Amino acid sequence: MLILNTLAPVFLLIAIGVVLQSSRFVTADFLKEANRVTYWLGLPALLFSQLAGSFHTGGAARVMLLSMLVATFAVIAVGYLVARSLKVPASAAGTLVQGAFRGNLAYVGLPIIYAMPEEMLAGGISLRAAAIVVVAPMMVFYNTAGIAVLLVSQHAFGWRMIKPFLKQLVTTPPLVATVAGITCALMDWHLPLAIDRTFAALGEMALPLGLLSVGGSLVTVKLGDHWRAPLAAAFVKTMLSPALGWLVGHAWGLRGIELKALMIFMATPTAVISYTVAVELKGEERIAAGAIVLSTVLSLVSLIVIVGAF
Repeated sequence: MLILNTLAPVFLLIAIGVVLQSSRFVTADFLKEANRVTYWLGLPALLFSQLAGSFHTGGAARVMLLSMLVATFAVIAVGYLVARSLKVPASAAGTLVQGAFRGNLAYVGLPIIYAMPEEMLAGGISLRAAAIVVVAPMMVFYNTAGIAVLLVSQHAFGWRMIKPFLKQLVTTPPLVATVAGITCALMDWHLPLAIDRTFAALGEMALPLGLLSVGGSLVTVKLGDHWRAPLAAAFVKTMLSPALGWLVGHAWGLRGIELKALMIFMATPTAVISYTVAVELKGEERIAAGAIVLSTVLSLVSLIVIVGAF
């Protein structure tokens, strides 16, 4: 029942998004706009409110964060090895690598954690608050690393990379919310109750609305006819990635629910935004789209194992 109660709400909401889009009950623009509202308002509100109230007690979460960073670097290295073994053209290697490491932490990982029974971790921080402490910096890392691997594939490494980096960072609402939330926590600032409750209400809409948008996006992406590279990226993302997360996390002393949460984040499917970034930076669209769809399917298998067995 734990598996069903934890994963069913997440993947059913994704399925509802698929049905809404494929049946044209809503227009493609509706889900795009819903995703925009979530990205610019709901998710930043969730990140800010959670970080402002819990970052200073996030010692246990910081070990999870460091473990995830190290494991993600390992996944990136594996991604390049897979691209070389499949003889993927250099210009498309970055797209495969991005699909292999850039997980959908906000719209899939967090809803799964929120669907699990709440627990208190070492240091007095809750599981949900610890998840936010991990997800917020990782989203920043994903943004910068995703741009880097795509630009390197285009042989654009150098000073020309600085402008895309800075543009991506300063126009990322979750980053602004992350910095603001951590600042408030460290300075021990507190928002007026009315504002705090407004942020909390906005944050509550982020996860379900984001999942509907993920489902709708799966209908609209273009898959193409080439499956080897997308399937490889999806396999690395959903199967090898959580295994590497377990190795690193276990080596650094993570156990129980902390290790499970780390593996859940590592097993999340490829983020939908990776397709948009790949298109903007002249990556391989078919690999990006295929990785999103295939990893969403494969992640259900890996997440069932993680939630049920660990």
